[in-house]
Formats: sequence, C-alpha cells, structure tokens
Amino acid sequence: MDDLHIISEDRDVLITVKVVPGSSRTAIAGVLGGLLKVKIAAPPERGRANTMLAALLARRLGVGRQDVEILSGHTGPVKQVRIAGVTADAVRDLLRT
Repeated sequence: MDDLHIISEDRDVLITVKVVPGSSRTAIAGVLGGLLKVKIAAPPERGRANTMLAALLARRLGVGRQDVEILSGHTGPVKQVRIAGVTADAVRDLLRT
C-alpha cells in the first residue's frame, strides 16, 4: 500500500483525497499514489458528496464536523482537506482500521 502524503501544521493536518461519488457504499478504500481514496454513496450533486466526505472523516477521526474543511476541489474528484485537532499519526491510524 502506498503511503498517504500528510502535511502537519501544529494540530491540524492537510491531506489530499480522491473521492469516488455514487459508489454502492461510503468507505475509506485505501491509499493510491499518496492520496486517500474514499468511496462515497452520495451523488456529486449540490455538494452532497462533499458533505458526506466531511462527515465520514470527522466521525472516523473523532472530531467535530466543523473541524473538517475542504480547501479546494469542491467540484472535482481530488480535494485538499484540512482536519483540525488531529495529528498525522491519528490520520495514519485511520487507514489501519
């Protein structure tokens, strides 16, 4: 498995996520080329997939939904995401579960 590229900023992390909207279920699918690959059951319409992505990451990392911010890629499959209040190690642990 590839290593996830993570940028740490104090107690925040930046990761790049490859989203596959319209999947049969919502799940973290692993790492591909340094990107976190996430399957999302919601369609890519009116921000539904983005909302579901943020909720999934918040739940899995034990932070509030407001702590997950999509910085770029709102309308595309590759997104830059900031997660506040977590460490790079916590994000790596996410991949092991």
